[in-house]
Amino acid sequence: MFDDMRSFLRFIKKLFILGVVVVGLAAAGIIYYMEFQLPDIKELNTVHLQVPLQVFTHDGKLIAEYGEIRRIPVPYDQIPKQLINALLATEDQRYFQHPGIDIPGLMRASIKLIATGRKEQGGSTITMQVARTFYLTRHKTFGRKLREILLALKIDHTLSKQKILELYLNKIFFGSRAYGVEAAAEVYYGKSLNQLSLDQFAMLAGLPKAPSALNPLTNPIAAKKRRDHVLQRMLEVGYIDKKSYDKALAAPLNAHYHELQTEIKAPYVGELVRQQLQQMYGDEVYTDGFKVYTTVDSHLQVLANQVVRDGLITYDQRHGYRGSEGNLGVPDLKQMEEWEKKLDNIPIVNGLEPAVVIDITTNTMTVLRANGSLLTIPWQGLSWARKQINEDLLDRFPKTAGEIAKLGDLVRITPGPQGYRLTQVPKAEAGIVALNPVNGQILAMVGGFDYQTSKFNRITNANRQAGSSFKPFIYSAALEKGYTLATIINDAPVVVENPNDNSLWRPQNSSRRFYGPTRLREGLILSRNLVSIRLLDLTGISYAVKYSQKFGFTKGQLPPNLTLALGTAMVTPLQMASAYAIFANGGFKVVPYAIDSIQQGEQIIYQAKPLSACMDCPQPEEKAKPDPTHAPRVISPQNAFLITSALQDVIQNGSAKQARVLNRKDLAGKTGTTQNEVDAWFAGYNREIVTITWLGFDHEQRSLHEYGAQAALPMWIDFMQTALKNHPEQPILQPPGIVSVRIDPQTGKRTNAHDPLAKFEYFMSPFVPEEDQSTLTQDNTTAAHDDSINNPGGVY
Repeated sequence: MFDDMRSFLRFIKKLFILGVVVVGLAAAGIIYYMEFQLPDIKELNTVHLQVPLQVFTHDGKLIAEYGEIRRIPVPYDQIPKQLINALLATEDQRYFQHPGIDIPGLMRASIKLIATGRKEQGGSTITMQVARTFYLTRHKTFGRKLREILLALKIDHTLSKQKILELYLNKIFFGSRAYGVEAAAEVYYGKSLNQLSLDQFAMLAGLPKAPSALNPLTNPIAAKKRRDHVLQRMLEVGYIDKKSYDKALAAPLNAHYHELQTEIKAPYVGELVRQQLQQMYGDEVYTDGFKVYTTVDSHLQVLANQVVRDGLITYDQRHGYRGSEGNLGVPDLKQMEEWEKKLDNIPIVNGLEPAVVIDITTNTMTVLRANGSLLTIPWQGLSWARKQINEDLLDRFPKTAGEIAKLGDLVRITPGPQGYRLTQVPKAEAGIVALNPVNGQILAMVGGFDYQTSKFNRITNANRQAGSSFKPFIYSAALEKGYTLATIINDAPVVVENPNDNSLWRPQNSSRRFYGPTRLREGLILSRNLVSIRLLDLTGISYAVKYSQKFGFTKGQLPPNLTLALGTAMVTPLQMASAYAIFANGGFKVVPYAIDSIQQGEQIIYQAKPLSACMDCPQPEEKAKPDPTHAPRVISPQNAFLITSALQDVIQNGSAKQARVLNRKDLAGKTGTTQNEVDAWFAGYNREIVTITWLGFDHEQRSLHEYGAQAALPMWIDFMQTALKNHPEQPILQPPGIVSVRIDPQTGKRTNAHDPLAKFEYFMSPFVPEEDQSTLTQDNTTAAHDDSINNPGGVY
């Protein structure tokens, strides 16, 4: 008997040893599998979450965000403790105690599976959810669950508990395109995490279980029930007291969808950058956490936005009130709620808010707004609204509000310095671009009145006739050929025959008058068309076309005929800014650019290195090797100086005299108006900034019925007045090779100090007129003029 007992015990001992060996081998197999078959967990320390493309101003203000998801990664130490407690109380109470898996939880899930035959509970910890989210699918199988458990053990062994929580809270989906807790806080509450209350933390903590089914926007009842459950668990575990619980439980759900809150309105800049990034890096720009810092100055961009908005509204209101956008019928108290819904569905266009007229007195108009409030507009906000008969004819100013609108009219209103005003969405469009002439940085850009209404960027993509703003390039070409600002050109009628159909072209000045012999300086500052045409013909059309290409215009943009002198070249405002920058910086061709740097994570992967104008450098010798950091010189500093000198006179004594209100002597510029006032321009600058303003209709043949000095110049003045505030004047520097001599303004000849009519004029030293120099006069060129008129294309 004892022998049998000893044999049994020996058997048990062997069986135990065998069991230990089997368990050991199994453990070794698991360890081997974990170490060599499972993914490398260390990469979680440097994991790159899918983060959308973000575009910022140069000073770090958010312009735009692009991507299908919204995610803002946040480190663990910036995640509020109450949010972590809310999550742990509901998802994983023993998180800081277990080794990545919770045995009691797995046991409960197993018992439930045996009892029901259904995989209703997974017993997953937060660590297991991290394993599944980063490495596995959500398909429920026993094999996947085993890998999930093994991965969780490995993750817990490799990473800190804090790091695992950080990964979890930044990775998981919270519904409504929000990934991660920071994005969820912004989507549902329009706040950052550290601004949320306890009830809001509880709502967010309840979402990971079923972000679609528990979404507070689509299923507020289920969301509130889940939030209250989270609060109950926090109370039971001891994370909050009864007072805090009761207060949070009584709080309304108050979750609403919040669009991304940008800091600076610059959508045309953002879209330009997005397109460039797409070309550089492909679709990965939308997910790989690219942060782009542009060249845009946030203060100048805000100013540009306001200038375009105000300039267009002011222009539009000068041309009368076109009437309401529709009529909703006679006001009825029963319809008010329905009208509010209709108004809520009508977009606000650049601050121009839709409203319905519900009451009219002699001098006031009361309107209903989308938020249900009533607003009374006084007469000072209505009196501008003369009826527009057609594009250029207006009725008299209204005497009563009843002449302007009727009950039920759908109108637009906008706030102003003296209260709300009646307004309307402008039909015309406008744009502005400001450039740093030293290196081409785009400092501000607005491509239209409202980006949501029209995404077409008129600064970069609209090819429009430049009008008289193109004349400085024709004059620059003439100076290069030896003409001077004192050269006399006859401002007299010109007739040009078109050899194709024998038609005659008879160009005129805008004043419909002729002024006889005119110095080139006068011709430019007073924008004399006939002087420009004759000068182009004397310079040579082919020469002027080739010369103008130095400024960045292409041959295809430049018509090879005399109309080029009147600005028939089709150019974009950005091209004009780049071209005028050459005058501003003393002759260097800089390339406009908007991207200053690109950052991915903590690494800068791109830094702009623009070629810069060396504005104070001496002109190099012809054979000297150019400095590779300098922009190429395309015109001489003497040529740039002379054109700038004349364009400064445009502001002081010419077609842009309104700009004298800026009280600066360092500004230069040129108005531009195309035939039939279709396009209005002003291009102006000093050594610090080049600014181009344009106004016109997208339909190219529709007249503005205003010149550039009326429509575009006021926007330029308003922008430059603030942009240059507290900036000292930067007078143009006279380069070597420029001399100033007295001339007779009637003949352009050199004269002496005793001449009471003498004026000083600048010349390039090789072209200084002698005192007895013969120059062209009206008398000795008349015959040539008359003979040339009958020749096809001939003109002087």
